[in-house]
Amino acid sequence: MVVTTGRWHGFRVIDILRENAAATEQRKRPTAAGLATVRTAGAFRLGTPLAYGGSGKDATTIVRLLSDIARGCTSTGWVASTCMTSKQMLAFGDFADDTLAEVFADPDALFCGAGVPAGRGTTGPDGVRLTGRWEYMSGCEDASWASLGAMVDGAFAITVVPMADLTIDRTWDVAGMRGTGSHTVVADNVLIPSRRVMSGPRLHYPPDARTLQLWGLGVLAPVVGATFGALDVVRAMFASDRKPFFTSYARMGDSPGARHWLAEAAMLTRRAERTMLALAAAVDADNTITDEQSSRMQQDRADAGADCRAALERMLDLHGASGFRTSNALRRFWLDVSVASRHPQLNPYLAVEGYGRALTGSVAP
Repeated sequence: MVVTTGRWHGFRVIDILRENAAATEQRKRPTAAGLATVRTAGAFRLGTPLAYGGSGKDATTIVRLLSDIARGCTSTGWVASTCMTSKQMLAFGDFADDTLAEVFADPDALFCGAGVPAGRGTTGPDGVRLTGRWEYMSGCEDASWASLGAMVDGAFAITVVPMADLTIDRTWDVAGMRGTGSHTVVADNVLIPSRRVMSGPRLHYPPDARTLQLWGLGVLAPVVGATFGALDVVRAMFASDRKPFFTSYARMGDSPGARHWLAEAAMLTRRAERTMLALAAAVDADNTITDEQSSRMQQDRADAGADCRAALERMLDLHGASGFRTSNALRRFWLDVSVASRHPQLNPYLAVEGYGRALTGSVAP
């Protein structure tokens, strides 16, 4: 039974992704139907520049869309989010118009990317020869382009490379978020035209505080959406004829304790959502984000991630051992949230460390 039904621009986004979530997990990559649905919903053009067909959506709209997608399938929502950040990496280089027109010829193309300079490049007469290995490249098996950080001639650079020129080492084998296909992308002496390499004074990286906060929200939104997806599963159980075992109750909702725990799980889920939306509103506001505010926002993101984990634990307590069945969607959401909420953008001890440093004016080691 499905308690809630999602719609986006008239398409059954959540419903279709929910139907494809198990297959996405099993095959370790989003299904063709899931990708097509997300593409139609406009999620893959979130990071495309407005001049090349991008949607130009604000942070509030972006996090709502990403969380809606993850409510049906966490992994597909994550791939949509990393596509956005991978495309936005190019916005910080003064790439020529003809290069951007080439790269963004299809505004809905899927990108993968990593800003970590895990490659080395050398400039020659024909361009840059690039060699390296980039881990955790979500969506790489279905991507058209990769945005890759690298050290080129000793300087940090952003490169954009067709996935057809790269190979994939299938290293992703994790308990949760299995469907993201976050494998390792490999470049072996790949020749890149110089126009698709940006470094030096023409590269404005790392991004400004507002963009960094948006990228952090891109991590949080799928976690919040997945928690709502889990809540859908548990509420469906309450609407069924399932009853607490070893009791005389006729159904779950007859138990005051079960109702209390359901309310507690829903409260934690909605608190995480309120935090996410408040942070998005701060990004959308036309104000400067100070270092202290940025650190506080990181702390808020970490707290929201912790709320999501706590909500899942309460839901599993309610559902009992059957919630851990391989076929149970609650088990998948639990593992997805457990893994995704451990991303560095949601790391609680680093967040409190950074906030304390900002409050005292200390310098990072």
